Order: sequence, then structure tokens, then C-alpha cells
Amino acid sequence: MDEPAHIPGRPAAPVLMQHLNVPKRSPYTPEGLAALVHAVCHIEFNAINLALDAVWRFAGMPRAYYLDWVRVAAEEAYHFSLLSAQLQAMGCAYGDYPAHNGLWDMTEKTKGDITARMALVPRTLEARGLDATPPMQAKLRKVGSPEALKVVDILEIILRDEVGHVAIGNHWYRWLCERDALEPVAHFRQLITQYQAPRIKPPFNHAARRKAGFSEAEMQALLEA
Repeated sequence: MDEPAHIPGRPAAPVLMQHLNVPKRSPYTPEGLAALVHAVCHIEFNAINLALDAVWRFAGMPRAYYLDWVRVAAEEAYHFSLLSAQLQAMGCAYGDYPAHNGLWDMTEKTKGDITARMALVPRTLEARGLDATPPMQAKLRKVGSPEALKVVDILEIILRDEVGHVAIGNHWYRWLCERDALEPVAHFRQLITQYQAPRIKPPFNHAARRKAGFSEAEMQALLEA
């Protein structure tokens, strides 16, 4: 199958820019809260394409692999719909704020290596959401507005499902390492360097990461990185 010339389903908006150039706003203001919801909505939008890319791009995997990632895509679409509806309730829409493309950039980098894809997208970049979501929820509870508390509830749904998505990444990463006689922890370190993946920094959501299938050796490696 030929690779599409453009990312399938990518709308004209939002405007994409470098991560550091995306304006920072306080969630204590209505506009800042909307921008925060928009940022999470953008992540979920990318995650739909990411899961579907994992389905069509990599041939020769077991049937269960494709079923897993189609299910992930459906759940990511559900998350996007919740956040999109919340944006509309706040008087705006997906595309109204600028966003960055970090998640998709790594998807592009790893398009020639399924093991790197499983290692560096679901179990690295997406796993950061497991760490970031509880502090985000705590901040929104301090904001305390009805809109902010509604977002807390949506994030709880997303966090629950993302544990399963990261677990799928962990499962298929280990399956591929076993197939190719690779030691998972050592190979992960090699891939981080090879693909210039962002270093994962604490604090970590240890409970969620363990539930998602990270081993004690992997957790220790994160602390030592």
C-alpha cells in the first residue's frame, strides 16, 4: 500500500507550531481553561491517527495486534468526542487554538521500525499522560468551576483507558523483543538514544505504570535515566 501524501484526516486547523512556541495560559481564566482542554483534545485527535497508523503500516503481525489497535483508535475517538463537546459547551471548538505536533513527529520517526514505534510512542510518549493526568486533575479541582470539574471527570475516563493503551504497547513491545531475541530494557535505552526521544522525568504515576505492565526493572530504569 502506498503511503498517503498527507496525514489522513488532518484538518486545516489548528495551526501547528513548535512545542515551546505554544502560548501558555492559566486554567484559572476561561480562555486558559479552554486552551488546556484544547491541548488535550489535540493529543487525543493525534492518538486516533496514531493507532490507525499502527494498523495499516506494519504488516505480518498477529491478528490480535490489529484488533488491539483498532480498539485503541475507537477509544481515542471517544475521548476526542468528549473533549470536543466540552469545548463547544465552553463556546469554542477544536482548531481554535494553536497546537504542537510532538506525538506525530515521533510516529513519523518510527515508521520504519515497529519495535521502535511500540517502544517510543505508546509506552513512552503516551505513558507520560499517566504521569501528567493526576497533577492536571488536582490543578483543575483547585480552579473549582463547573467547567473545570467536568474536565476532571473526562480526564478520569481518559486515564482509565490510557492505562490499557499503554499496556497494549508494552505487550507488543515485549512480544517483538522476544521474537527478535532482544533484551527489552537494554534495547529500550538504545532506542531512546537512536531516535532522540524525550527523556522521561519524574514524578511518575507508579501505580498506573505498574497496572499498564511496566516491570520493576523498567521502573528502576526510568528512575536512573
